Amino acid sequence: MIVSDKTVVSVNYKLTVSNEQHPQEELVEETSEARPFVFLFGTGGLLEEFEKNLNGLKIGESFDFIIKSENGYGVSSDENIVQLPINAFKAEGEELDTEMIRAGNFIPMVDDQGHQLQGLVVSVSDDHVLMDFNHPLAGKDLHFQGNIKDVRQASAEELAHGHVHGEGGHHH
Repeated sequence: MIVSDKTVVSVNYKLTVSNEQHPQEELVEETSEARPFVFLFGTGGLLEEFEKNLNGLKIGESFDFIIKSENGYGVSSDENIVQLPINAFKAEGEELDTEMIRAGNFIPMVDDQGHQLQGLVVSVSDDHVLMDFNHPLAGKDLHFQGNIKDVRQASAEELAHGHVHGEGGHHH
């Protein structure tokens, strides 16, 4: 069976990243034989370029490709770096949670339209918290190397739910 729309694909891969400022590739993520990445192919849940590069491959075939930043998570934008008032991070009558709200931490937030997002705390002052809402891999080229471990037809239930069930997938 080949990788195509409405199949469940299991891959082992290594992801390294680089950019103009840091041309030396840095390891970001690596799966293992015991814990491959299992996903529903062709449903829009992954980067389009990632799926394009896997489309048509067979079990056992290897892949090695680079997704340029503009086709991955985009370029880093100064518009996504925001200064927020410190009071936005305090519960009423409470002190600031300095364990959570400190430089280098990612914290879950909700924008004014109710969308959930992760923000990186860049710095904390007495009055403000500087947050970076760019994707952590924005501005970086993504280098994927790996192989197709398994491909099977997705079940009707998996297609209806939009994700993989069972081993390597979601359990209800």
